[in-house]
Amino acid sequence: MSAALAPAKLNLALVVGPRRADGYHELLTVYERLQLADRLELAPAERLTVDGFPEDTLVRGALELLAAAAGVEPRWRVTIEKEIPVAAGLAGGSSDAAAALGLANATLPEPLPETRLHKLAERVGADVPFFLRPGAHLGQGRGTELEPLELPRDYAVLLWLPDGAAKTSTGDVFAAFEARSGSTGFGERCTALADALARVRTPRDLAAFPPNDLVRDERGEELRGLGAFRADVTGAGPTLYGLFDGAEAAQHALEALSGRGRLWLTAPC
Repeated sequence: MSAALAPAKLNLALVVGPRRADGYHELLTVYERLQLADRLELAPAERLTVDGFPEDTLVRGALELLAAAAGVEPRWRVTIEKEIPVAAGLAGGSSDAAAALGLANATLPEPLPETRLHKLAERVGADVPFFLRPGAHLGQGRGTELEPLELPRDYAVLLWLPDGAAKTSTGDVFAAFEARSGSTGFGERCTALADALARVRTPRDLAAFPPNDLVRDERGEELRGLGAFRADVTGAGPTLYGLFDGAEAAQHALEALSGRGRLWLTAPC
């Protein structure tokens, strides 16, 4: 049996452009991984089984793709211990799929090389390739064209999933984006993000990143009022995040928001 952690991701910036010929939208995003994580165990089995998370489709689909590419039967049993909230913009399912791919690939007589595994991951979901690599990355295209980033990590992260918040389907989120002509000015926002990235030296420099193009939430202002130097929505939402100078400041904000939703105190990893 082998095991791995599957970390949550944070979109520290998400700039979205026009629809591409393949139906996806052009985007530029800053991916960071968090200490908040699911745990996966993988063991040999007579047939492919995924336990612990009945709603899973991504882990099963990823392992079926891997087995087909390697010319073997998908004889693995995966057990998932969920800590990352589901459908919250934190890509827990994508991270689980990447962790399962890595664990299962290592059991093959001839493991697939990194480039082939990356291509398989792209077929599972746009966020999956990021989780196959360590560290922060700039994602381009669909988000699958990855460039490593050196970013400061000495800050605390408060995640807030407010009571009553529910993720709108990704299709609906993008439809609303198109309805408000959200892609207008995409090039300028990409330039602004590139300029801000070039100036990052300390955690507080992350505050200069442009806000999430897909989803806005006025409760971000409340997080800033509680001391966050940056607050926004991650991914397609609905989870908000606040970045704080340290764990003590983030803990005070968590206590202030207690009773108003689910809260997690974490940090980059």
